Formats: sequence, structure tokens, C-alpha cells
Amino acid sequence: MPHFAYKGRNAGGDLVEGSLDGLNPSAIAGQLLALGITPLDISAAPETGREETGEGQSWFRSRKVDAAELMLFSRQMFALLKAGVPIMRALSGLQDSSTNPAFRTAIQGVRESLDGGRDLSASMQRQKGVFNPFYVAMIYVGESTGRLEEIFQRLFRHLEFQEFMRTQVKSALRYPTFVVMAMAGAIVVINLFVIPAFAKVYKGFGAQLPPITRALIAFSDFTVAAWPYLLAGGIGGFFLFRRHIRTEAGRLWWDRFRLRVPIAGKIIRKATIARFSRSFSLAFRSGVPITQALSLSAQTVDNTYMASKIEKMREGVERGESLVRTAVHSGVFTPVALQMIVVGEESGSLDDMMEEVAELYQREVEYELKTLSSQIEPILIVGLGVLVLILALGVFLPIWDLGQAAFNKGS
Repeated sequence: MPHFAYKGRNAGGDLVEGSLDGLNPSAIAGQLLALGITPLDISAAPETGREETGEGQSWFRSRKVDAAELMLFSRQMFALLKAGVPIMRALSGLQDSSTNPAFRTAIQGVRESLDGGRDLSASMQRQKGVFNPFYVAMIYVGESTGRLEEIFQRLFRHLEFQEFMRTQVKSALRYPTFVVMAMAGAIVVINLFVIPAFAKVYKGFGAQLPPITRALIAFSDFTVAAWPYLLAGGIGGFFLFRRHIRTEAGRLWWDRFRLRVPIAGKIIRKATIARFSRSFSLAFRSGVPITQALSLSAQTVDNTYMASKIEKMREGVERGESLVRTAVHSGVFTPVALQMIVVGEESGSLDDMMEEVAELYQREVEYELKTLSSQIEPILIVGLGVLVLILALGVFLPIWDLGQAAFNKGS
């Protein structure tokens, strides 16, 4: 995701500087406003060499803090603050008990920033790659409203939900990916070893072969002769693909394509809508303005294409359009989700309705995953049937023709 450097002034009028990840400068401005910072200047920052000055923690090291550890941290902070433990003592205890050196360093950086007079949200914001913008904004809301322990509890549930949905989507893609790879491997083995063996037998007959057999033998000869180049091209294409989807345009294309994949695409779409709905509900319920709630929720959907559509929704709301109108124009929400947004806006319970959407699609994703095998089986059966039919016709037609010719000659 693009990286931006910013300058702004906080609620006290002091000049603050830093950097954030976001889709565009408008998204960064929304994050800053949610943090209580009025942006003065936002500019693109170089992607390489990101380091947190003053904390001695590199971006590469901070990446090693996974979602599970952050989820546990949120749960522990809620329990400690609820028990009346001072925040500095709570952080000190969690730093000592952490088994991840990168996370220990991050907590130490937060403590040092707190000692320097910064707020907890500003201290967390300085730890790049550990606390994302949504997390930091929620902490800021908790500090501003005096409900910090409640926010930590909500963040724990939110992270738990996000991790669950991410795991479910990976499970949805694992089975079809494995099957496609297995079929591709079978085709390679047949072309390299099986068909050449039959081709030698047919060559000894010296007879005219059927068109389908000649096509199979020609394709097999090509595979045998060019397999080193095909292998090198496949490996090179894989790495080029990986490199392409790391760019902004490539990632946008890939995330849009994933939503259109048959069967798996609808599961990914429902999971993404569920993540957005839960994030938006949490932010809006915590008192974040709707435009900032949209901007922050866009950071949590784990899909660049959906995030860009949500950012356009925010721009529409800023122009005075209703949320449901912008959602309809985005073209990424299901009719059920749109209907729930309508009810939420009309009844004044938008946060509750979005929570209902999240729970609804969470249940649907779970059901879709349980029935995934039954949905994919017909496609696999048809694909395997076509493959077997082609191979059977190509291999056995010449034998059948030769047998018929010998029978007719003998009679």
C-alpha cells in the first residue's frame, strides 16, 4: 500500500509529523482527522528504508508481529485496565511476558513515547507495521471518551473476527487450488511419459492416425522438446505475477479478479463485506464520524478493489449523498447488505444493522465453506470427464481402427 508523509497540528496546536499507509492522500487525511490531527501537508514517501526514528525498529522487523499476538495483547490490556492496573505497569508486564522480540521492542517504544508525554494512540502510531491505522484510531477514540478498556475489548473481538474470516477465505481457496494443481500435474505426466509410449507403438503400425490422436502426439512432442523452456517460463511468470500484484495497479486488478472467480469469488465477496460491516459498526458505534469510519474501515477489508470503492463512498458522503446511495453506486454490495443499510439509516441504528450484516455473512461464509465440496464436484467431474474422453479417443481410436481393419482383412 502507498506510503505518505504528513505534517499537521494536534488539538493543542502543536506541529506533528509522521507517515502513514493509505490508498491516497484523501484516505490519509481521513485517518489524521480521526486521530485529532488537522493535516497541513501530505506527500508521497519513499517505500524503501522505512525506519521508525527514535524507536530503532525497522519496518522489516515490525512485520513479524502477527494478528494473533496483537489480538492477545488487546485482550490482556482490557483485563489489566479493567482490574485497575495503571497503563504503564500493564505495558511493562506485557513487554516482559512477550515471547516475540519485535513485539517487545514495539511495546518498549510505546512506553518510551508515553514517558515523553505523548498519548497512547500517538505512541502506537509511531510503531510502523504493528498497530494499523484502524487500531490507532480506535485507541484515540477510547482516550478521548474515557472508555479505553472498552475499546480494547472491542478491538479484541474485532481482531478475532478478522482472523476468523481470513482463515475461512484461505480455506475456501485451498481445495480448488489443490485440485487444479493436481489436474495440471496429471496433464504434464501424461504428455511427457504416457503419450510418447503410445506414439512409438502407433509409429510401428505405419497407418494413418485419427486427427485427435495426431493432435495429442503433436502436443506431446512439443511438451517433450520444450519442457525446459516451459518450466523456466512458468517459474518466471510466477515471479513476475508476484511482483506485479505488489504494485498498486496489479493489486487492484488481482483483488478485483478474485471477486469474480466462480464459486470462490462469492465467498470472498461475502467475507469482505462482513469484515467491512464489522469494522464500520465498531468505529461508528465508538463515536467516529461516518466519513472517518468509512476511511478507516477501508483499511481493514484486505481487498484493494473493495477499499477503493469504500473510499469513493466516503467522498460521496462528504458531498452530501446518503450512505445507501453511495453504496449502490459502488456496485460491490449485495442487495441484502444494501437493504440493511437502508433500514439502518432510516431507523438511526446504522451500527446495529451493520453488525447484523457482519453476523449474517459470517454465517453464510461458514455455510458456503461446508458445502464447497458439493459445489465444486460437478465442475471437477465434468473437467475430468472431458480430459478422460479426449485421452481415451486419442489413445484407443487407432487401436480400434487397426483391429477393425485386421478383422475385415481376415474375413
